[in-house]
Amino acid sequence: MNTFLIIDGLNLVRRIHAAQPNENDVNGLDARVASACKKLLKYHQPSHVAIVWDGDATSWRKTLYEDYKKGRKPMPEALAKSLPALKAHLSELNVNSIDAEAEADDVIATLATKLVNNQGKAIIVSTDKGFTQLTHTNIERWDHFNQAYITIEQREEKLGVERTQFIDYLALAGDSGNKIPGVPGIGPKSASELLKIFRSLSNLYGSLEKVGAKQAKKLEEGKQMARLSYKLVQLQTDIPLNANLSQFRLPQ
Repeated sequence: MNTFLIIDGLNLVRRIHAAQPNENDVNGLDARVASACKKLLKYHQPSHVAIVWDGDATSWRKTLYEDYKKGRKPMPEALAKSLPALKAHLSELNVNSIDAEAEADDVIATLATKLVNNQGKAIIVSTDKGFTQLTHTNIERWDHFNQAYITIEQREEKLGVERTQFIDYLALAGDSGNKIPGVPGIGPKSASELLKIFRSLSNLYGSLEKVGAKQAKKLEEGKQMARLSYKLVQLQTDIPLNANLSQFRLPQ
């Protein structure tokens, strides 16, 4: 079975860089990132590896909702300038890059989904909890900084919902980290309780007469935001990729 290690480039590199006392100092960054990649390869022993980077194009999510990721701290200039050399350095270690047009997330989700649909296994290296919506048993998520898997079971326990309800939950409760609004006035606890009863967003909106008047009013008023949030949190798993798996095979 092919095992594809898919590294979320900026998720890894920005965290490593953030440990620097001065954000304009990138000395030794390439060595630390290379060391992290070597550790990942040694631990997971994949047959293939790629590191996926965010691009500069405007994300479809930003086009849909202008406040998406609003207030996110921009990448330090020194780090941005160092990326081409870093990518070249990693390619010497057989860790080749894929540059997304906009967000890396959808490229990573598409790669992982394509692989498991062809009887492979994907390990996504990222601390981004959004990847837990990819619930196929052959897609795993690895937190390099805690040296631990991020499991779907942990996510179910934390949110108080089942894996099939993750997107519905975020559509109601929102996601403050990405500035996804959810339904104003419906917090995490309410979202979890409503989904325990009604099972899905569509069932909930088809049964508002069974919800308390105060909550029903919030849900009715926030219907468009729920619909928008539902779209925003969903990962795209079928975007066109100008890449072939053989490009990322590791030498035996």
